[in-house]
Amino acid sequence: MVRIFVCKKGSLGEGETIKLEKAPIAVVNSGGSLYAVGDRCSHGNASMSEGYVEDDGTIECPLHSARFCLKTGAALCQPATVPLATYPVVTDGDRIFVDFSGVLL
Repeated sequence: MVRIFVCKKGSLGEGETIKLEKAPIAVVNSGGSLYAVGDRCSHGNASMSEGYVEDDGTIECPLHSARFCLKTGAALCQPATVPLATYPVVTDGDRIFVDFSGVLL
C-alpha cells in the first residue's frame, strides 16, 4: 500500500484545505468528509488548495472561478472542461492519508 500522510484527525477543519508537500494534491474537508484532488486547476496554473470550498461539495479555482466536484473531480463550469484527478483518503487510527495504491504515478 502506497500512502502519503496528510495530518492528524481533527487538524483539518470544516471548509479547510491542505496542500501535500510530497505530491501535487489538495486535501479538503467538506461537509465532514475528506477529499483529495489534484492541486493544479485543469484550466490554468492555479493551486486548488488556495481555492474556495463551497457548501455544495465543490471547490472553486482562485484564478478563473472554474468549479469542480470534490467527490468526482468533474469540471462543473467554464472555463474548465477537464476534471481534476481524485484520490482515496483513508484513516488509520488518528492519522489521515492519501492512498495511491493502484494509481499510476
